[in-house]
Amino acid sequence: MELVVEHLRACYDDVVAVDDVSLRVETGQVVAIVGPNGCGKSTLLRAIARLHRPARGRVLLDGEDLWSLRPKEAARRVALLPQSPQAPEAMTVADLVRFGRHPHQGLFQQWSQEDARAVQAALELTGTTELAHRRLDQLSGGQRQRGWLAMVLAQETPVILLDEPISMLDLGHQVEVLCLIRELAAKSGRMILMVLHDLTAAARFADVLVAMRDGRLVAAGPPREIVSPELVRELYDVEADVLPAPGCGAPVVVAHQRRLAALLASRASG
Repeated sequence: MELVVEHLRACYDDVVAVDDVSLRVETGQVVAIVGPNGCGKSTLLRAIARLHRPARGRVLLDGEDLWSLRPKEAARRVALLPQSPQAPEAMTVADLVRFGRHPHQGLFQQWSQEDARAVQAALELTGTTELAHRRLDQLSGGQRQRGWLAMVLAQETPVILLDEPISMLDLGHQVEVLCLIRELAAKSGRMILMVLHDLTAAARFADVLVAMRDGRLVAAGPPREIVSPELVRELYDVEADVLPAPGCGAPVVVAHQRRLAALLASRASG
C-alpha cells in the first residue's frame, strides 16, 4: 500500500499555507515532517486527513483519491491525532479507545465482536491493557498519550497522522512515545506521518524526513542523507554542526556556541 501526495496546495483565504508539496509514503514507514513554526506542517496533515480541502493537488491511497470518498469511508483509511486532543477527564482509557471504532458503526451495525477485538488489540499494542479502567486524569502525560494512540489504532486505518505527539512531554515520556510509534509501524505495518519540532528526535526515530519552510518542500529523504548544516541553516537560520549519535549514528544537531552566546547576550541586555 502507498500514500501519494501530488502537488498539494492549501490556502487560508488568500494566504498560501502549503505550496506544491509532493511526497510518497510506503507501508510500515515512519515519516517526520519538520520545519519552523508556521511553515505548513499541520496544514499538510489536515489536508491529508480531509480536514482542510486543498486548492490544488491530490491525496491518493493505493491510487484512490481520499477526497472522493464519503467521510466515514475516508475515516476508515486515515486517522488523525491532533496536537491537543480533548476528552472528559473522568473518562477511562477503555472508553476513550472505544471511540476509535466510531467509523465502523452505523444505524444497522452496532458494537460487535470485531469492535471488541480491535479495542483489545489496540490496548495490547500500546501497553495500556492494565490502564484500561483507569481514568485519564489519573494518568501521567506519557500514559495518557499512549491511551490516545490506542484510540487511533482501534480505528484500524492504514494511515495514521500525529500532530506533535510529544509536545508537553518530558524527555523520558518523549522517548517512550517515539519508541512506541516505531514499534507500532513495525508490528502493524501502518504508515505513520508525524509533525515534530525536535529535528534531532525526528532524525533518530523516522525513516524519512520531510523538511518544509514557507509552505514548500525543502528536502525529503532518509535523515542520514539529508540532515546537514546547510539544511539546518535553510530551515531555521541557525549555524549548527551535525554529528553522528553514539551507537546508532543518527544525525544530532548542535547549534554553534557563538550563536548561543549572542542570543544569551541579547536577552541579558534586553
